[in-house]
Amino acid sequence: MRINHNIAALNTYRQLNGANGAQSKSMEKLSSGLRINNAADDAAGLAISEKMRGQIRGLDMASKNAQDATSLIQTAEGALNETHSILQRMRELSVQASNDTNTTQDRTNIQDEVNQLGEEIQRIAEQTEFNTKKLINGDMGGASTQATNIIENSLRTGMASTTKLNGLVDSNGNNVGIATGDTITASWSVGGTQKSVTLSVTDAATQDLAALASAIDGDASVNAAFDTTNTNVLEITAAAAGTSGQINGFSIEVKSSTGVRKEAASNTLSNTKTQVAAADTRTNGSADFQIGSNTGQTLNLSVSDMRADTLGVRNLQVGTKAQAGTAIKVLDEAIQKVSAERSKLGSVQNRLDHTINNLGTSAENLTAAESRIRDVDYALAA
Repeated sequence: MRINHNIAALNTYRQLNGANGAQSKSMEKLSSGLRINNAADDAAGLAISEKMRGQIRGLDMASKNAQDATSLIQTAEGALNETHSILQRMRELSVQASNDTNTTQDRTNIQDEVNQLGEEIQRIAEQTEFNTKKLINGDMGGASTQATNIIENSLRTGMASTTKLNGLVDSNGNNVGIATGDTITASWSVGGTQKSVTLSVTDAATQDLAALASAIDGDASVNAAFDTTNTNVLEITAAAAGTSGQINGFSIEVKSSTGVRKEAASNTLSNTKTQVAAADTRTNGSADFQIGSNTGQTLNLSVSDMRADTLGVRNLQVGTKAQAGTAIKVLDEAIQKVSAERSKLGSVQNRLDHTINNLGTSAENLTAAESRIRDVDYALAA
């Protein structure tokens, strides 16, 4: 019986090479900790795991982006917190200036502080930055076109320009009690300067609401008239377009011939709301925060203009009792605007906190899934 030693040697050599290759692959996997070290190990698994790696790294960076966005919001909100404090102090000073225990010099001193505080609000808005990006001066606001401020008082249905003053009723249908001898004073502020007009009620049975609109319209800073399509709506339109002409702190006070304020009449005529907010022409400066690993997964944030000019509190007059009264109303509106902006920022910050938590969870779960595809099972590899 002949034995072919060449065939036996070749078989041995083939087996040796196979064992060496398998051992080499096992050592490669054990030393790297990866089941897939090159495309040949698992072509489909490699493609899937690389796509997952891209998502994981994107999620990690999105989390960092969200944290940076939180820092930006905290910077803006911190500045507005100080703006709030200043506005509260200005309101406090306005209340003080309303008191007739003050002398003219006292009110002058109060006016000096109010002026400085107004300038500080302006400075804060113009200089608050994050990574050189202006935050609360309007540069981060949404796109807008110039708009003229319009405020309106919607009186009870049935009230019109021809309604006699002694026939004016409130929203509940109760007569507000305007009588002959009363004085109706409308006050507001434009650019910090108080405006005021007065209508003397010489005959409440013949004078009508059109007379009041005409008196208000007599000031050059506004145009007042009853809406031609809604007879019960008194519209007051700023004479100048944009925020420079906006009407701040509009109120109407009715006093009797003895100087007693008539609350029902004053409240009914002062119950105004903004129909068209004043706006300047601006390009879109809002920020998109990339809070996901893929295109389009963004959160948009715009921050309104919080300068003293826009809030109407720069150069605010409190030098007289009447001016101080108007200033209180202006400051109430400014405080409300800042409060609304801070509320919006706080809401977005809370949302980002949840976003960061969710991104972390998603990255953790995706990492585990990628590991099951890519990483070696040591028990099997050995």
